[in-house]
Amino acid sequence: MPRRSRGAHLWLRPEQRDKTGKFVRRSSWIIIDDGRHIATGCTAGEAAEAERKLAAHITTKYQPKRKLRDIEEIEVADVLLIYDNDRGDRQQNRIQFDRRLGRLNEFWGNKKLAEVTGESCREYVRRCGSAGGARRDLEDLRAAINYHAKEGFHRGIVRVVLPEKGVPRDRWLTRKEAADLLRICWRVRETQTVHRGPLKGQRIQTDKRPLRHLARFILIGLYTGTRAGAIATASPYRREGRSFVDLEEGIFYRLAIGRRATKKRQPTVPIPPRLLAHLRRWKAKGIAGQHFVEWNGRPVQAVKTAFETAVRLAKLPGRVTPHTLRHTAATWLMRAGVDRWEAAGFLGMSVEMLDRVYGHHHPDHLRTAAHFIGYRPREKLAISLAVARPAPRRAPQPIEIIGGPGRTRTCNQTVMSGRL
Repeated sequence: MPRRSRGAHLWLRPEQRDKTGKFVRRSSWIIIDDGRHIATGCTAGEAAEAERKLAAHITTKYQPKRKLRDIEEIEVADVLLIYDNDRGDRQQNRIQFDRRLGRLNEFWGNKKLAEVTGESCREYVRRCGSAGGARRDLEDLRAAINYHAKEGFHRGIVRVVLPEKGVPRDRWLTRKEAADLLRICWRVRETQTVHRGPLKGQRIQTDKRPLRHLARFILIGLYTGTRAGAIATASPYRREGRSFVDLEEGIFYRLAIGRRATKKRQPTVPIPPRLLAHLRRWKAKGIAGQHFVEWNGRPVQAVKTAFETAVRLAKLPGRVTPHTLRHTAATWLMRAGVDRWEAAGFLGMSVEMLDRVYGHHHPDHLRTAAHFIGYRPREKLAISLAVARPAPRRAPQPIEIIGGPGRTRTCNQTVMSGRL
């Protein structure tokens, strides 16, 4: 009986040495599919990258059916794959998008589309352990199913039940907290453990400043309220996929060149004068190369780990994340009394959203109501004079009878007519 094929899988090829013990080839991950060996270019320590390439290989090898079928016959994995192939290139962060689809495929992949019910969605939330993260994943599942239905690939109604939204975060930084965070990012030094010599085992500080790139990220976020993705791609050069910063005109084109606008608005805004001075200095001194936020000469994808380290060293209370910088910018604008319409346009959000989340920080927020609640309403001057001084009653005018019945006139009319 022939042996059943394992399908495409990974194999860690061991390192190779010659007879003299000389190193010839290092260990690496290989994709084995039907007897073919496909190199991944990943070493033994890059297992995650090798798995991603295996998934990409399987994706290109398998093509789901694109025809009208019942939901009892369609696997959720096919729905996710079609959505990834058709809409994946439009995602702002493709890496995070692929990770979310991977988690969905791990749970839903072998299930039919008809098995997507409220109970299965709640089971997915319990398995994830985080309602917020599970909600974001299920939003992608809902979008994939809706796209599959819109293309006319299935008949029947499938509803994805989402968990409730979490409590909105209202954490923002004071001026002192922002200054402390920037000071830590600029001054902290890297600490390393000595492995040789008389100081072996001791931890010493080096001259490396591992968080200075984060200081530039924080300054841009505080002064513009821009989202983290647009800050990471901000560049003084106009290139595809970058958010262009015009240092001559002082304009920040936050929407990356070549990308479509989404519901998360990224309007073009003027750069504040203080930030513009920093940006020009970074460019003139070579601190910023192709991007304003770089690590070891390369643009950063995310600053989550570095930001957590800076917050811990600065000993800031509460949960402070990179998105807190956007909350801080909006709060500072409201506390400064900036017009709501102008502040909303600068931040890239609707006036309703700004007023609902940050409006209570505005100095004029409900002040009129708070002032008049303790006083009686004032009467208008015209009304008060009319009540205090009623009009005097006039004496009846004498009537002069002239002619026959029905012909009378007053004394005033007689005087005006010239008769005495």
